[in-house]
Amino acid sequence: MPDRLRAPGFLGSGAQRFRESGAEPVAPRDAATVILLRSSSNGPFEVFTQKRAATMAFAAGMYVFPGGTVDPRDAHASVGWVGPPPEVWATRLGRSVDEARAVVCAAVREVFEECGVLLAGPDESTVVGDVAGDEWEAARLALLNREVGLAALLEDKGLLVRADLLAPWARWLTPEFEPRRYDTFFFLARLPAEQRTRDVGGESVHAVWAPPAQLAGLEMLPPTAYTLRQLGSYETIDALLAASGGRDLTKPVRPYIEFDNEGPWLVLGS
Repeated sequence: MPDRLRAPGFLGSGAQRFRESGAEPVAPRDAATVILLRSSSNGPFEVFTQKRAATMAFAAGMYVFPGGTVDPRDAHASVGWVGPPPEVWATRLGRSVDEARAVVCAAVREVFEECGVLLAGPDESTVVGDVAGDEWEAARLALLNREVGLAALLEDKGLLVRADLLAPWARWLTPEFEPRRYDTFFFLARLPAEQRTRDVGGESVHAVWAPPAQLAGLEMLPPTAYTLRQLGSYETIDALLAASGGRDLTKPVRPYIEFDNEGPWLVLGS
């Protein structure tokens, strides 16, 4: 029997309206999200989440992992790269080489745009250090405003995408009744030693680092809550990263709503 999660009332209402309308589901857009992890001296490892602004069209007011949709320039073949090549990612993600490159680059770009963490370095053994200065902030804003693509920004800085810092974890497809749908790839990443997450404003209004169990009480969409529950079953970041090697992302989780006398449930189909 597939897993079920208690669905927020607004999801149940949305599913009911969609069924009654007879409308066709919209095509999902590719997206990537990054689950940043860091060690804690006081106990379990911590996970980074952000509360989205109430004005956002998707997941308004919810706590989420940093991420967003793929930009066409994320697929640019000229991007400097170390780690598993796009051909390997294509096999892991169940997508074409160009699509896989775009998803990985979107993960790197989005986590830099949304919290100032850059998963890049000058070579395969080095990660860029502090990226919180004025020059880096100007670069982040240029990326955010689509004045420059990730490939061009990294080339200008003499950096390469550190694809080896990302570990695939899950893939979720937004239910068919939603007006905005995403085929979202979830990646794990350890926070680089010399970098810190920053409150850069824009899409988020609050950020928090905490162990997975402590984040459970925050308001979030079911995929985020379910992922945190999974992460909480591991004791260390190393154990999580090792477990990612056995995760299958070629087939997304395809949630749907079903109703019983207790209300709506989100069923995690595949």
